[in-house]
Amino acid sequence: DTFGSKFATTNAGLLYTAKGTAALLVPAANYMQQSSGTWDMVFIVAAGANILASLLAIIVLKPWRKVVVAKSQQTA
Repeated sequence: DTFGSKFATTNAGLLYTAKGTAALLVPAANYMQQSSGTWDMVFIVAAGANILASLLAIIVLKPWRKVVVAKSQQTA
């Protein structure tokens, strides 16, 4: 575990903040669907957001996690 039990409540709070933010995007998705008449654009935007999140996880989080794990192993 990268963050440990010390940050469990912070991580849970961030998770629910992200869910709340996603709920605020529903009107924008509804507008895109209504203006185009199909759900295609909504799903394309959602897929793009998922691809971006995946790339960020690989490019940013993976190297950062290596550093954090190495530090914790040195101090242990």
